Amino acid sequence: MSGLLALLDDVAAIAKVAASSVDDIAAAAAKAGTKAAGVVIDDAAVTPKYVHGFSADRELPIIWRIALGSLKNKLIILLPGLLALDYFAPWVITPLLMLGGAYLCFEGAEKLVHAFAPHADHAVEADFDTKDPAHLEEEKVAGAIKTDFILSGEIMTIALATIESPSFWMQAITLAVVGTFITVLVYGAVALIVKMDDVGLHMAATGRTSGGRALGRGLVLAMPKLMAVLSTVGTAAMLWVGGNIVIHGLEVTHLWAWPYQTIHHAAEVVAHAVPVAQGFVEWLVTAALDGVFGLILGVLLIPVATRVIGPLWSAATGKKAAGH
Repeated sequence: MSGLLALLDDVAAIAKVAASSVDDIAAAAAKAGTKAAGVVIDDAAVTPKYVHGFSADRELPIIWRIALGSLKNKLIILLPGLLALDYFAPWVITPLLMLGGAYLCFEGAEKLVHAFAPHADHAVEADFDTKDPAHLEEEKVAGAIKTDFILSGEIMTIALATIESPSFWMQAITLAVVGTFITVLVYGAVALIVKMDDVGLHMAATGRTSGGRALGRGLVLAMPKLMAVLSTVGTAAMLWVGGNIVIHGLEVTHLWAWPYQTIHHAAEVVAHAVPVAQGFVEWLVTAALDGVFGLILGVLLIPVATRVIGPLWSAATGKKAAGH
């Protein structure tokens, strides 16, 4: 009997430790998710443009495929990769993030070049000229997952830096929770956004009240404009986040601290010149200047990517460089 009581006491102690660990993981995940909120918003803004132009019946399948790719990015590639780098070679993480930031700058700048000067670069024009819908869908999904990889890497890295736990398994589980929760949040929100016009159409056709039908018509009319705004925000987010990653990396690695110091000094000066919302103004100025830096860097990278890296990639793999 005493042995049974001792066993039950041990089980109760294990249960208490497990419950405490669950609480710790939940608290760490919430803190890490809050720290990464800015990049999460960017991720949600970038994604809707990848379903623009497709028929309504293909929107949710495309979002589902991108969401699965995002989960694979976070849980299968980034989670073990970042934990291994954090343990064996923590100095590698910042340069890798800078490469990802440079890619975001390139992609954002390429979108702007194509929007304002469609024929400015034949390589860029050919990259966008995809006639077959099935092939277009494959390219869009692949491009979305590739962009998500960069944003997910930033999210997971921020989360890892936020987790204050000496336990490897606590870090791993918390990162998995953060990655899964953010993926569900982002792509659930994206699915609601892109299907809202269908909801409005249904309300306009079957609404029982005139107010409900009017709301449905309003949604139908508003959603194309919202999608256009989100596409613009998504491109701006690429430049902002990419520029911020590169600038911060240059400062952390002591390669070139001038951009970081100059931008933050300018943001502080502007913030102190306004009587209210100084924190928001400082953030806004910093984000805008990060975006300008990202645009300049991206424009400089376009000829490098299309005329040097692209041909080298094609020669090495025998395949056309992936679309952007």
